[in-house]
Amino acid sequence: MREGSISTSAGVTAGMDLALAMVEEDHGREVALAVARALVMFLQRPGGQSQFSAQLAVQFAEREPLRDLQTWIIEHPREDLSAAALACRVGMSPRNFARVFTREVGMTPARFVTSTRVETARRLLEETSQALEAVCDASGFGNLESMRRVFVRHVGVAPGHYRQRFNRSDPAGTPPGAGIARNGGTR
Repeated sequence: MREGSISTSAGVTAGMDLALAMVEEDHGREVALAVARALVMFLQRPGGQSQFSAQLAVQFAEREPLRDLQTWIIEHPREDLSAAALACRVGMSPRNFARVFTREVGMTPARFVTSTRVETARRLLEETSQALEAVCDASGFGNLESMRRVFVRHVGVAPGHYRQRFNRSDPAGTPPGAGIARNGGTR
């Protein structure tokens, strides 16, 4: 709420929204958008939309070979990242690998792989105008529907909506309909 030179908010999230509005007033929309991107916030949150963190909240394993494996996973999201393939890569049985990985990293191998793929897709959606199919492939998702479901579950919005809000490249470079699904809905 604003009255003259006094602004108030009713909670932490409303306070963040107010701070972004003040940045926009003082420094313009582009700076406010850059701040919102850096904080991974919507400049103006649509109703019912949850906030999300785009950075992988990852604890890296203290010991090798798991720490090296985590780095390899992040650098190779398109590879076969099944628990069996990853266990083989570090010379462990799948059962022992899952137990040790979860203990050292604080999440299951599958959750780590999913988070990595979502982060890869998020970064590509922000920084490129690649077609959603190319983002899907580069991120290691099997198909567009799988990417959309996982992205919505982890980020709270469909990949096309995310791109519309956070893409840093020239919007004119995004092909028309890039965020529209074949059935007419937004991806």
